[in-house]
Amino acid sequence: MSRGETGLETLIDSGQLGEVPHLPQIHTWPDFIAILDQLLSSEHGYKTLVIDAANGFEQLLYEWICEKDFKGDWGPKGFASYAQGYAISSTHWEGMLTTLDRLREKKGMAIILLAHAKIATFKNPAGEDYDRFTPAIHKSQWGLLFKWSDLCLFFDFVTAIHDGDGNKGKARGGTQRIAHCERRAAWDAKNRHGLPETFSLGSS
Repeated sequence: MSRGETGLETLIDSGQLGEVPHLPQIHTWPDFIAILDQLLSSEHGYKTLVIDAANGFEQLLYEWICEKDFKGDWGPKGFASYAQGYAISSTHWEGMLTTLDRLREKKGMAIILLAHAKIATFKNPAGEDYDRFTPAIHKSQWGLLFKWSDLCLFFDFVTAIHDGDGNKGKARGGTQRIAHCERRAAWDAKNRHGLPETFSLGSS
């Protein structure tokens, strides 16, 4: 769990989830990499690694790079100068993905990365721009992560829009969880395992 991601512990403490082996929140990028290296070099029986959340660890990477390479300067003469901070970070992000590959190959572990989403405007070269869901991750790191992954699933709820008063519709439903497995205009998704376009995860 990256800094601030306490959802798992809350679920366990409230009795909604059984005890799951997990580490305390990780506060620095070097600590995160050290844990991955330890999983790779030590003997253990774990078969799944869940990283919560990718954008949280991305922020830890940027903080480390800013301090190490730009003396803590986030401004136009430091991290933000010609996007140098993001470019330097990409090298370390790729190294992290390589380590995850080695965990998969050497330890037979399944790797799951969770990420928060945001709504952003897509600059459409073929017509008018429009809003879509996108991971809350910088485009450089998201491009590497999306290319690396075998599956990228967008989780959502089924929502029906009915005619409402005035120009806006009224949303109903929102209890049936679904996973989208293929890209659409409104979100990124892909799968290399022949999954259906969508599948249900049950109701909350």
